[in-house]
Amino acid sequence: MRNTLRYGARLAFSAPQSPAISSNGPLELRRHASYINPINWVKEKLVPAVREKQTKEEVEAAKHQASVEGTGSVFETVPVPARPRTISKRSATTLGAYVSRKPTRPRPTAHKYSTANFKISHRKLNMLGRQIAGKPIDYAILQMQFSEKRASSRIMNMLATAKDHAVRYKRLNEPKLVVAEAWVSKGPKGARKLEPRGRGHFGIRTHPNSKLNVVLKEGKTLERQRQEERARKLRKIVSAAVVREDKPIRNPSPTWGW
Repeated sequence: MRNTLRYGARLAFSAPQSPAISSNGPLELRRHASYINPINWVKEKLVPAVREKQTKEEVEAAKHQASVEGTGSVFETVPVPARPRTISKRSATTLGAYVSRKPTRPRPTAHKYSTANFKISHRKLNMLGRQIAGKPIDYAILQMQFSEKRASSRIMNMLATAKDHAVRYKRLNEPKLVVAEAWVSKGPKGARKLEPRGRGHFGIRTHPNSKLNVVLKEGKTLERQRQEERARKLRKIVSAAVVREDKPIRNPSPTWGW
């Protein structure tokens, strides 16, 4: 009796889903048991199907219908601006058009260099700076080479390094390099020391630090300066001639000369 009820319940459960199943026996139920499997339904509903590609006529018709109904895309209604036409170098040269170029970095015209702060008075170092200011770089190095000052060797090495950097990194013309500027700047003061004096007095002594700064530029060589100075002096000479010259008399006397 119990087996009969179980068989009837199974038959009643499977009968609505599979009308092809007969009530002849459990063999038919086992054969069509995959019909009620939920995995097949999930595959049928959720597995992506192959989408057919629409033709251009169908796409245009759908867009026209959407525009008529007012449900078109915002991006399709807004007109897309046309891209500016790029002109090649060859067409620009033939047509005479202007081709904008990226701004190039200007060529450097000067090179600044300085020594490190070392123990020396700024007044003493300023004398060496005045000695090399306005001189060609080779002439300045020669002056520091034969100078008797203690800081001259340091200044000579600094000038040689500045010359090498200006030629190598800034691509400046070596024969035209001139020490255009030279100035001294004070550094931090050193440690203070007591200076004993007579009768129980004492003073405080400080050791100053300073450094020399130079700027190298392309200028006139020493020979060029001498030639221009000689030409300038020759232009000042006024010779006594038959024809009157429209040039002022140098050092005129306060009274008549005759």
